[in-house]
Amino acid sequence: MFVGLSAFPLTPMYDDSVDEKAFIGLIQRLVNAEVDSIGVLGSTGNYAYLTREERKRVAQISVQHAKEIPVMVGISALNLRDVLLNAEDAQTAGASAVLLAPMSYQQLTENEVYKLYEVVTSTLSVPLCVYDNPGTTHFNFSDELHGRIAQLPNVRSIKIPGVPTEPQAALDRVNRLRALIPDHVTIGISGDACAAYGLNAGCEVWYSVIGGLYPEVAKTLTKTAREGDKQEALRLSRILTPMWELFHRNGGSLRVVAAAAEIQNLVKPPCLPLPLRALEGKERTELASLLSSLELS
Repeated sequence: MFVGLSAFPLTPMYDDSVDEKAFIGLIQRLVNAEVDSIGVLGSTGNYAYLTREERKRVAQISVQHAKEIPVMVGISALNLRDVLLNAEDAQTAGASAVLLAPMSYQQLTENEVYKLYEVVTSTLSVPLCVYDNPGTTHFNFSDELHGRIAQLPNVRSIKIPGVPTEPQAALDRVNRLRALIPDHVTIGISGDACAAYGLNAGCEVWYSVIGGLYPEVAKTLTKTAREGDKQEALRLSRILTPMWELFHRNGGSLRVVAAAAEIQNLVKPPCLPLPLRALEGKERTELASLLSSLELS
């Protein structure tokens, strides 16, 4: 399952609880598009803002409505105890894989992060994807640490942040990591603006935010890159440059995709857990115009 397009949908909120009806609708869009896998309870899925029971319910709904598409469920938490409970809930719900970031209030050491993955992987009955997201965790993996963790049982993919936009530099970055990990562990690109560069450099999977809302667009870009048409993949990504710029200006993709989902009546506003808010004012108007011009729906 760790190849192709892995689409990460919002976990929409309404009236301070998960909007299950809207969430099911988002999952159904991904099923209809036949994405390769679905990733729930990642950063776009607002995992850090939800209770254990809410996360358990999201995992259950995802698996129930994903049909034959494998579902990867985020299990990250501030302490090991809760990570293990989330892993148990995800596996009980029928998740095909789990996603784990080294989330912590205190700055973690490399040894602490390694021990986290060592304990968790030893308890799993499903594969694990390592979630490398320094923008939210404030922990920077070294390639050597990735190499050590990738040797652990059940580790099957590494979700890396953006790669350089210069093709050779992107290739060098992916190859440095590839040399340190086993063949059965794939490398996946996140950071949607860099997706084409990562896929062109040999990443096997795109862990995609925009794919969670507009799967057809992301699926086309992924297929094009994996078939070796690098220039066309870059062209498709450049069409979305105004979207990538909105992501950059607003501290990431979450507020933008939340506003897009609200604008297109896929969710009820406000759909983010407070105090987070979707785009407002001029930027929301700009986004609405962009969605129309790009014919995203």
